[in-house]
Amino acid sequence: MKSASRCWVPSVLLLAAGTLSAQQTPDYHRAEQFLNWNSSLMVSGDVVTPVWLEDGNRFWYRNKTNAGTEFLLVDPVANTQRPAFDHARLASAMSVAKDTAYEPHKLPFATFGFAKGSNGVIEFNASRRRWSCDIQQYVCTHADTLRNVNRYVGSPDSTMEAFASGHNIWVRQKGSSDSTQLTTDGELYWSYGVTAPRPSQLQNLREGASPRLPRANLRWSPDSRRIAVYRTDERNVAHMHYISYTPQRPRHFSQPYALPGDSIVPRPNLHIIDVATKKNVALKIEPVPTQLQLGGSPLDSLWSADSRHIHFSFLTRGSKGIYLAEGDAETGAVRILAADSAKTWVETNPQGRPSWLVTKDDAQAIWWSERDGWAHLYRYRINPPSAMLAKASTNDGAAASTGDAVVVNQITSGAWAVGDVLHVDQDRGIIYFTARGREPGLWYNARLYRVNYDGSGLTLLTPEDANHNVRFSPSGRFIVDTYSTFEQPPITVLRSPADGRVIRKLQEADISRLNAIGWKPGQVFTVKARDGVTDIHGVMWLPSNLDPHRKYPIIEYIYPGPQVGSVGQWAWQTGGEHRAMAELGFIVVQLDHLGTPLRSKAFHDNYYGNFIDNGLPDHIVALKQLAAQNPFMDLDRVGIWGHSGGGFASTDAILRYPEFYKVAVSGAGNHDNRSYNIYWAEKYQGLMKKDTVRGSDNFASSANKTYAKNLKGKLLLMHGDMDDNVHPAMTIQLVDELIKANRDFDLLIAPNRNHGLNEPYFIRRRWDYFVRHLMGAEPPKDYEIAPAPRNSGSPGAAGPDDCMFYDEVLGICIG
Repeated sequence: MKSASRCWVPSVLLLAAGTLSAQQTPDYHRAEQFLNWNSSLMVSGDVVTPVWLEDGNRFWYRNKTNAGTEFLLVDPVANTQRPAFDHARLASAMSVAKDTAYEPHKLPFATFGFAKGSNGVIEFNASRRRWSCDIQQYVCTHADTLRNVNRYVGSPDSTMEAFASGHNIWVRQKGSSDSTQLTTDGELYWSYGVTAPRPSQLQNLREGASPRLPRANLRWSPDSRRIAVYRTDERNVAHMHYISYTPQRPRHFSQPYALPGDSIVPRPNLHIIDVATKKNVALKIEPVPTQLQLGGSPLDSLWSADSRHIHFSFLTRGSKGIYLAEGDAETGAVRILAADSAKTWVETNPQGRPSWLVTKDDAQAIWWSERDGWAHLYRYRINPPSAMLAKASTNDGAAASTGDAVVVNQITSGAWAVGDVLHVDQDRGIIYFTARGREPGLWYNARLYRVNYDGSGLTLLTPEDANHNVRFSPSGRFIVDTYSTFEQPPITVLRSPADGRVIRKLQEADISRLNAIGWKPGQVFTVKARDGVTDIHGVMWLPSNLDPHRKYPIIEYIYPGPQVGSVGQWAWQTGGEHRAMAELGFIVVQLDHLGTPLRSKAFHDNYYGNFIDNGLPDHIVALKQLAAQNPFMDLDRVGIWGHSGGGFASTDAILRYPEFYKVAVSGAGNHDNRSYNIYWAEKYQGLMKKDTVRGSDNFASSANKTYAKNLKGKLLLMHGDMDDNVHPAMTIQLVDELIKANRDFDLLIAPNRNHGLNEPYFIRRRWDYFVRHLMGAEPPKDYEIAPAPRNSGSPGAAGPDDCMFYDEVLGICIG
């Protein structure tokens, strides 16, 4: 009996455990429905990207519908909205021309243009062909090959086009096959207008094939006589090396890649080329720039109206200084118009749009700056350039003069932050810009304002308590505004910039199909930061079938910034993998901690010079506050994941806070920023300072491998072996230290993958890891997530016309 009893009891326990496991097995199929490439197809009317026509007022946009897509044409002056063409007749005409069936609401192109001088003929790329279709007679023709029309930059007078070839700049009469070479000294890693393809772009090419040449980074002068072209010298910069291991004979690639502490780094510059004489003038810029912006201001005031000067901004090493400069097109002499410096770093507007402008009379400049602790606008008066010209004649223009512009007034001020300058009405002296934090409600909601040059007349133009994505017409007469919150799907309206009045509603997102499968939006929350005083904000994704009486494991998604936060865009979204993971049975949390942008300079500077902080103290106190408010959150089962900077931060979390974080999945982490590029690493950690006595430096304490011996929980590291952004060496170096410390971990190397690892296989492995080690359940074996449909009908789907590098033979987008 004793023997039988000993055999019988374990069998009951095993049966019970098996039953429990079966009940806990998460529903991967349900979760998969919420991945972005699936959930986005269940939403219509949520994306409006206006493409403006030559008159500067009318535009078309590609709209998602329940059936697929449609192209709509809007005339704001007449206040009309209609289909841009007859979709059924166009599909029929295309089908006849290519003897292939095309569907009206699944047309195989995402963008088109009207043929010059015609409103009745459209041109586009589709099916690896260049098409021309008469939308009055509905007759289509197509070329046998796909011409790279984006490669050529047309002159303002429409007579010439410039392009890059063989490291040099060429011009030709528009449409001609005869070209004239303007520069002759271009070479590999010191080319005019382009840079060498990256290893990941070359890797996918057929053996011996060349990447399709991109559009050169150049700008014509208004009088079509000169060209300003970007050129950066990378010739002596040390290379990073990569091996593609899948061929029978592994292939080697490399690229110039400057690291913190390197003495030789890329040197950017601008050249002014006279088209008629081929005279080539390199600007004489001081101090020496490490990053340089060719134009990009709201009205693109790169060139002065008289074509005598160019305006540009640049950063010095470590982003310690930022400058607005003016260069003389004839002599190359440069003078500084405005500048900022900081002990930490100077920001260039975290949203990426350079918010500076030189007025068309060359008399004033608008400058975005955080000099008073908040992002605001300043007006400068620009002195005449006679002093610079005199210097050029006596000193060859070798040094930049100073004091050539003075501050007239601070245009905006207060404890709130200006974002993008979107439009400037120079005739009336009015600036239109976005800002955050000035109105009640969520701090991160961007709204549109107008203000006079002298700072008077500050007016809110978008009163809705939501995040506004605003696009101005080239004429400045109309605004397309898409606004949303996490709870409110996007609404797109046409507004007047005079008072913000809504002229007409263009689209309102329909999420009924998403709601029908049980989708729930993310919940915005506010908690206190580590200091117990500062409010910080985040988003929490709960299972749609949440049982408040159960305990749920927690997964944090982290991207530490500092250039962006974990939430990313504070606007409506389906949630993608965050919603999917919640459907697996997790509480998923995103948090924008101290040290992320869009608030004050002090908030952003929080862990400057101490990368290893990663905002994690804020995450821990935030989860404790949330768990106190929501008893269904299980603080004994906390996991964390992230990619790139998030891969660095998630590994940091499990190594330095092993009692709190139990499981981490880290993709492509920059685990030791001594091996990451100077532009990011030196900006936020500072210039490298070596301690020769200790044999260390100021980056060492922020490297994850320093803390390898602390690992207690479960860690999965993933990295692509052809990652030419975050080199896989950083993960391998961490692995080396984990082995030396005798720690168990899991490693997944992704062959021939670049930086992104958002493929179904890697998503599934991430889910499996958390389900098994954090939830304590067994995932479905070898579950296969279906990839994104190639022709999903979603606006923005990549095609030949959307690629910088495109292999026409293989049909591969590689850039």
